[in-house]
Amino acid sequence: MSRPMIRIVIVYALLLAGGAFALEWLQYQYFAKAYSVEVYIILIALGFAALGIWVGHRLTTQKPRGSFERNKAALQSLGISGRELEVLEALAGGQSNKEIARTLAISPNTVKTHVAKLYAKLQVNGRVRAIEEARSLHLIP
Repeated sequence: MSRPMIRIVIVYALLLAGGAFALEWLQYQYFAKAYSVEVYIILIALGFAALGIWVGHRLTTQKPRGSFERNKAALQSLGISGRELEVLEALAGGQSNKEIARTLAISPNTVKTHVAKLYAKLQVNGRVRAIEEARSLHLIP
C-alpha cells in the first residue's frame, strides 16, 4: 500500500473512532429516543454531501500546466504557414468561419481555403479532429 493511501486509511480510522467516541459521550440511547428519524436522515445526507464534495474536489483538481512550447519542427514538416496557424488557433477558440474572417480581417472564402488546407496537411476531415491532432502535435495549446 502506498504512503498516501496509508495516511488516508489512518485519517478515516481516526474519524470513525472519534465519531464512535462522540456517540458514546452523548449517550446514544438518550439521543436516539429524543430526536426523530428526520434528524438522522439530514445528518447522514450532510455527511454524504460533504464526502461527495471532498471526493469531487480531489478527483477534479487540475494540475498546473507548464509553459506551452510550440512544436516548430512539426509546423515546418507539415508546411503550415503563419496565417494557417492563426486560423487553427481561432478554430480551437471555437470561432466560426465568419468570426475568424472578422478577427483576421480576411474574407470568409479565404478562411475556408485555409481550413481546407489545414485539413489536408493534418490529414483529418473535421474541425474537432483538426484541433485534436494539432494539440497532440503541440501546434496549439
